[in-house]
Amino acid sequence: MSCYPDNWCVDKSRIASNTLVLFAHGAGANMQHAFMATIAQGMAVGGVDVVRFNFPYMQQRQLHGTRRPPNRAPELLADFQQQLQLAIELLQPAHIILMGKSMGGRIATMLAADILPEIVRGIVCLGYPFLPKGKTAPRLAALQACRLPVMIYQGERDSFGDRRQLQQWSLPASVQLQWVSDGDHSFQPRKSASVTLEENFTSVISRSLSYIRSLV
Repeated sequence: MSCYPDNWCVDKSRIASNTLVLFAHGAGANMQHAFMATIAQGMAVGGVDVVRFNFPYMQQRQLHGTRRPPNRAPELLADFQQQLQLAIELLQPAHIILMGKSMGGRIATMLAADILPEIVRGIVCLGYPFLPKGKTAPRLAALQACRLPVMIYQGERDSFGDRRQLQQWSLPASVQLQWVSDGDHSFQPRKSASVTLEENFTSVISRSLSYIRSLV
């Protein structure tokens, strides 16, 4: 039996896979959250291996049972880099895709401002936090500095950047954006919408798999 770090959750594909998705959580919920588990397990069913991991502050929350704020960006970047190196050493994939929910996706793009191993082929962001609460200027610097192709799945009603707001902002050519029907920051549609959360998840998983195949 393979031994993995304590802060990992590994979703192995039943199909032999040479592609690994390294999946980082958002600011408020850990790797076991239903959002993370649903996406990761769906991706594994679709034929890629997935490693979910907890950032250091989230590990401390679980150990001590007290809420802690996220680590500062340099610490998150260093930890993401460490998880990447461990994934390469322990699992030896041919290709790696970085994936992140909200903050995790932003940290992935920040990480890719530096030169990464050639096996890292791209980034998938699930609900990108363009606009922090109380701010009016979008955070685009990490996307502009990113050296890898990026796919963003954004809820049409995302409070961190909705469809109306993003029409006003210019994204780099390396960044693709696809909308999640009537979704909020976690892709939850309104009760009156013509789609369900399950349908949104299924769509995001399917489109993510197609995007990953286009990269590898």
